[in-house]
Amino acid sequence: MYRYIFNRVKKIIPRISDTELIALRSGTTSLDREIYKGSVNFNNMPNFTEKDDKLKSLMPSVNSLLSIYGEEPVYPNPKIDDILTDISKSKLFSLIIPPEYGGHKLSTVDLSRLLVYITSANPSIGVTVMVPNSLGPGELLETYGNEKQKEQYLPGLSDGSYIPCFGLTGPNNGSDATGSIDTGVVKMNNIGKRYIDLTINKRYITMAPIANLVGIAFRLEDPDNLLQYGKTGVTVALIEGDHPGLKKETHHNPMNVGFPNGTLKGNIRVDLESIIGGEKNAGQGWKMLMECLAAGRAVSLPATALAGSKVATYGIYNYAKYRTQFKIPLLEMDAVSNKLADMIFNTWLIECSTSLTNHLLDRGDRPAVISAVMKQQTTDRAREVINHGMDIHGGSGICLGYGNFLEKFYRSAPVSITVEGSNTLTRNLIIFGQGLNKSHPHIFDILESILSNDFHKFKYSFKKQIKYLLALYTKSFIPLSSNRLSRQTRDFALLSNFVALQGGKIKSNQALSADMADIFSNLYLAHSVEWYENQRNISKPLKKYCIDRLLDENDSIINRVIYNNKYFVLWHLRTRSWDTNYSDRRELMKEVKNNKKIMETIKNDIYTNDNILKDYELLEKCEKDTNEYKELVNKIIQVGEHSNITNKPKPSPCLLAV
Repeated sequence: MYRYIFNRVKKIIPRISDTELIALRSGTTSLDREIYKGSVNFNNMPNFTEKDDKLKSLMPSVNSLLSIYGEEPVYPNPKIDDILTDISKSKLFSLIIPPEYGGHKLSTVDLSRLLVYITSANPSIGVTVMVPNSLGPGELLETYGNEKQKEQYLPGLSDGSYIPCFGLTGPNNGSDATGSIDTGVVKMNNIGKRYIDLTINKRYITMAPIANLVGIAFRLEDPDNLLQYGKTGVTVALIEGDHPGLKKETHHNPMNVGFPNGTLKGNIRVDLESIIGGEKNAGQGWKMLMECLAAGRAVSLPATALAGSKVATYGIYNYAKYRTQFKIPLLEMDAVSNKLADMIFNTWLIECSTSLTNHLLDRGDRPAVISAVMKQQTTDRAREVINHGMDIHGGSGICLGYGNFLEKFYRSAPVSITVEGSNTLTRNLIIFGQGLNKSHPHIFDILESILSNDFHKFKYSFKKQIKYLLALYTKSFIPLSSNRLSRQTRDFALLSNFVALQGGKIKSNQALSADMADIFSNLYLAHSVEWYENQRNISKPLKKYCIDRLLDENDSIINRVIYNNKYFVLWHLRTRSWDTNYSDRRELMKEVKNNKKIMETIKNDIYTNDNILKDYELLEKCEKDTNEYKELVNKIIQVGEHSNITNKPKPSPCLLAV
């Protein structure tokens, strides 16, 4: 019987490429594995940590930097050399470099907090800081570089003498990162020295126009069997910016945000010693990238999303308090307060999930599936927050000027959605498709046994799977009315096992995969909110609102999945689903008004010096109906006005990046 099942499973499992298999074998599982098991143990969660002294010591120089450059673009800008020098002096290129190489090595939690702070003031500086500290070669060198490479480059990366970039994306490989990647061929010159003949055509490479240290990913081929160690496949090498043949002649302008982004082209000769880690790491590039560059998805982009969401929510909440129409503050109007409730809801989800994920990373987890959830969910929700903010802010949101704190985030939101794997791809293919295979307690073992044609391993793993599934199914008839989150986690785990029976068809059934991804993502966010409240004790009503709303969304999706796929044996899992009603939103807004800790938490870690947010702080301290109060109110509702008298108008700072 088991032999028959073994042969049947062989036919239904999805075709898995080498790069997919490497991705599945890379990184770790943590909370994602517990969700797929159907039970989350909060005793296994990390403890919340406060700001470290190393972060506090950086803040004076960071504040000085931000006060000097305000909202100036980093690139193009004639002051680019001064900006880079000041960033270097502020130690902002050394945030992940170990102290022995001159670095300031922050925890992931503090790195995220700092990125939120900088980005909330100036997104272009935020990107310029975050890329060398996540998407550049620094972490690759630290993890995989040999001692010679570390000593040669890490001190320079730390003090800013090396500005790095990393080239992966090209015209024909975007979301399919390795599909049509550049090719390098191992050759030998006339004196017997081996080298790599490499032609590159990279685009969308952040920092490329100003980088003098360039990481390059390419597919290595060895037709003449010249490699002594290592093997062919995706490989990562490091060259200097003035390398012969390397061309950096053009740049992109992503949404006029003002950060360096451009192209890498040319035909170059690369020494085998330039491979990160040396020749032995030839062909190991995809594994290296999967394990290291996920920081962009797990840390940097969620920090960007959190910065924009916090500024939008804090700013709009205060704007709505003081802006009146029909002699009523906007905050008292249902149409506005309902949008604000949605903004607070999404911002709180980003805050809680970002904090939990960063703490998981600090304890050593490398959760690949969770990083995908964080990238897609935080950037999508941030865009929704900012869109709502624009609606409420009205003319002040669409006219450039002192009072407009939203437009820079409105322009940059699509960038975060697009880079590091499009959100459409991430949601439809990766979160559940990869999550099911990697995070499920038994499926990957079964998959490995099939790929290695190991019948005995298959039989052992399959028996465990059947036992696990029967236990889940039996428990699904036991009500857990006291804990709705626990019940739904269990139901998702059971449902995912039935969806898994579709095997390779899941890849083409992307509507189903997206539905399952949404359920899983909502469960991760809900557990994040539960963890955050347990750790910080901010607001139980806010926690309940957020979790209930997420689970309400999931009820509808679970019903749809069961009905559309005719899972009759799971008919008992269906529930009556409800949309969050307006009375719930009204109660939430009452809680926000009465519980100052909520808005204080949202305000925390954002820059409020020398900008309109500072005026909101001053308003809080003013007595109503005083001249100072009236002047400040008039200031915050003022729409940007620009002189049309001068012969040559001075362009707005946000347009300097054109």
